[in-house]
Amino acid sequence: MVDTAALLAAYDAQMRLPTGAVPSGMIYEYDGPVLRIVGGHVGRIRAPRDVGVTGADLDRLIMRQRDYFQARGQGVEWKLRAHDLPADLPERLVAAGFVPQEPATVLLGFAEEVAAEPVLPDGVVLRRVSDTEDLRRFADQQTEVLGLDCSWVAADLAARVSADPDQITILVAEAGNRLVCTALVDYCPGTDFVALLGGATLPDWRGRGLYRAMIAARAREAVARGFRLLHVDASPASAPILRRCGFHEITTSTHYQWMPPN
Repeated sequence: MVDTAALLAAYDAQMRLPTGAVPSGMIYEYDGPVLRIVGGHVGRIRAPRDVGVTGADLDRLIMRQRDYFQARGQGVEWKLRAHDLPADLPERLVAAGFVPQEPATVLLGFAEEVAAEPVLPDGVVLRRVSDTEDLRRFADQQTEVLGLDCSWVAADLAARVSADPDQITILVAEAGNRLVCTALVDYCPGTDFVALLGGATLPDWRGRGLYRAMIAARAREAVARGFRLLHVDASPASAPILRRCGFHEITTSTHYQWMPPN
C-alpha cells in the first residue's frame, strides 16, 4: 500500500514554493508569509499550507496582493489546495473579488515506476526543443488545444530556458510539420520532485498513446537526473490516464483568480 499521507507531507514540505533559478524578467518577493511572483503573464501568489494569519489581518494580506497587481494593470492568481489553512481562506478570497477556477487533481507518482521507453504512433517523432520558432509553435499548439490565448507561453518558456536550461525540458511530438502533442518538465532543485506540465494533445490525435508516451519519457528523464517523485496538477481528462500509469491522488488544487476591471 502507498502511504499517501507521507506523499502529501513531502509535497507540502517541498512543492509549495518555486526553487532554482528565477526566470529573466521575473521578480520573487515576499509579503509576510506569501511569495509574490511578478513579471509574468499574470501575477502569482504562492504560500505555505498555513499562511499563519487570520481574520482582518488575512483580509489585509489578500487585498494587498490584489491592489499591487491592480496598480500594474494585471490579474493575479492565488493557488490553494483543499487542505490549506485557515479554512476560511477561500471565502475571504472570494469576498475580495477572486474567482475560483476549475479544481485540478494533485497526483504524485514514483519516477522509477513510471519511467519507460515512450511508445509513439508510426510517423511521430519526439524531440526536445528550445529555439524561438519551436517555442512559438509550442505556444500555438497549446492555444489550439486549450481554446485559450497561450501566445505568452513562448516568451515564458524562453525566459525559463535562459535562466537555467538544465531546469526545464520542453518536448514536442511531431507528425510531419504538425505538433500533435506538447509537454514540459520543470525540475525542482533541492527537492525530490519534478513537475510535469503542459500535456496537450490535438483532438484528432487523442487515444493513440501520445500523452502516455510523454509521461514515460519525462519520468525516464527524471530518473536519469536523480529525482524520485513526479507531480501533476491534473485536469479531469488527464487524471484517469495518470492513475492508470500509477499516480496517486493526494489533494486538489484551485487557482483563485482576480482580474482588473475592463
